[in-house]
Amino acid sequence: MFELKSLHREAIARSLEKAEHYRLLNEPRVAESICNDILAVDPDNQRAIVFLILAITDQFDIPSPAGIKQAMALTHRVTEEYQRLYYTGIIYERQAKAKLHQNYPDSHYDAYDLLREAMEWFEKAEALESDENDDAVLRWNSCARVLMDQKLKPRPKDDFSPYLE
Repeated sequence: MFELKSLHREAIARSLEKAEHYRLLNEPRVAESICNDILAVDPDNQRAIVFLILAITDQFDIPSPAGIKQAMALTHRVTEEYQRLYYTGIIYERQAKAKLHQNYPDSHYDAYDLLREAMEWFEKAEALESDENDDAVLRWNSCARVLMDQKLKPRPKDDFSPYLE
């Protein structure tokens, strides 16, 4: 095995730029690695935590319950309440979009449920937004458009009851 090398504290700002750069290049695994290196040196670095959440959720097209759990656990390390709520919504939204592409039986119902959950988190975040920041509103609207464009509906209630004669 290898022993990972440690970043210099002075290199954190530049490393954050690199993490963002690799996310934009659709290289989320590289961005994830960089964020983990930053957090090894500065465990409370809020930008690294947020970039790590985003890098993990960029990979939701590959089913991984561990990735979902890891992203959710990271939200508890976000200190600002608005961001914690907002990025929790992002996790649900990205799970939903991944479900739409997986195309398994009932995936559209799972996507509906996840989008509605995301919308609830965005509404909680919206309550904390300032007038200059409508990010949660924009994400809520995006989820609503996916629901409408894909004609997603809630899972039907099952009328079957084994106890009825």
